[in-house]
Amino acid sequence: MSPYEETLARFESRMRQMILQFQKLKEENRELYAMLEKSEEDNKRLSSQLEEAGHKFEALKTARMLEVADGDLEATKAKLAKLIRDVNKCITLLTDQ
Repeated sequence: MSPYEETLARFESRMRQMILQFQKLKEENRELYAMLEKSEEDNKRLSSQLEEAGHKFEALKTARMLEVADGDLEATKAKLAKLIRDVNKCITLLTDQ
């Protein structure tokens, strides 16, 4: 085998290796994109669940504030009056803008 043929054979061998490695990397890239897409979907789902849980928590806090326990009607009325004043303040601030 001449030096030219040896060089050509080595070049061919390395090209095949590079093509195989390229195909492996291409497949790995495809898998990584699929994993990324799944992670983004999971993230959106979990974010919406967190937001929903936050809304439920706020509703529960409000319900707890208004809960009449042991006939404590006066305290509940005071809490409700405070909530109404807070809402009125918010409405006033919004209308001033």
